[in-house]
Amino acid sequence: MITAGTVLISTPSLDDSIFEKTVVFITEHNEKGAMGFVINKSFPRKLNELIEFTDSAAFPLADGGPVEREHLYFLHQRPDLIEGGVAIAGSTFLGGNFKQAITHLTNTTLSEKDIKIFIGYCGWDPQQLEDEIAEGSWLVDDADSKIIFTAQTIPLWELIYESKE
Repeated sequence: MITAGTVLISTPSLDDSIFEKTVVFITEHNEKGAMGFVINKSFPRKLNELIEFTDSAAFPLADGGPVEREHLYFLHQRPDLIEGGVAIAGSTFLGGNFKQAITHLTNTTLSEKDIKIFIGYCGWDPQQLEDEIAEGSWLVDDADSKIIFTAQTIPLWELIYESKE
């Protein structure tokens, strides 16, 4: 069963697509569809390279997916520093007060172990994700918050996919 906090691991059937060797963390799944973020693909620019954030820290960005690529989204595990986030699973929260997040990044109170910022997200219409899983495009697993915040520093897809074969 897919719920918020589920991890999707792409299978070789998605090779040569934008989802080749991706790991997606699902943040919402209901009758309207599903939403999640690719957690193991880097975006080629850092936060301070975006026009509206030139005074911010040179923080790495993740390529969260093909939808709404003009917006930033974030996952974090510091509700003590960032108000208004939505609890997803375990200690992982979606969004919240972005100004607080930027302030804590700039003064180094937050690090990559605490927060991940995405350009874009992944979205599925009702039943679309279930159909993709049934056809063998995705393996489904439970999330461990540690992998979300270390995914760009380890070969995550290889580690998870090979352990599921």
